Amino acid sequence: MPELKRLHAGHAPAVLAFELANRAYFAASVSDRGDEFYDRFTDRFSALLAEQEAGICAFYVLVGEDGSILGRFNLYDLKDGTAELGYRVAQQVAGRGVATTTVRELCRLAAARHGLRTLRAGTSRENVASRKVLTKAGFVSVGPAGPADLGGKPGTWYQRDLTVQP
Repeated sequence: MPELKRLHAGHAPAVLAFELANRAYFAASVSDRGDEFYDRFTDRFSALLAEQEAGICAFYVLVGEDGSILGRFNLYDLKDGTAELGYRVAQQVAGRGVATTTVRELCRLAAARHGLRTLRAGTSRENVASRKVLTKAGFVSVGPAGPADLGGKPGTWYQRDLTVQP
């Protein structure tokens, strides 16, 4: 059974392997991170850990039984009881409810561990799978998201009140 774990330094090799193995799959629905992301991965990963340590963000990975990363689930800009949610799952587990189940679990953790009351997430219009995940996890559409918010693609903002269970 996969386990949602808080990101730590030891996850770096598995996270890089996850990102590289799924790069083309991710680029089909979200903007590609570009070669610089992979070239500077070690620096970027260290920066993420520093942001997490400072309490600005909280990063999680879904770890398979074999130690591989099956997904990344992140809470950005934690402040005043709110945060933004971002996630991506490996192609090998897509379409099996893994993202929905893990987003629901992260919502529980966001409230219990991080004291959050509201999560927001944006997704492009063409990312039907992500829209379904958010809706199934209790998020509701709250308005348009501009291309600047979503890597050059128009979309929708979703929000979930964590004080109400779906």
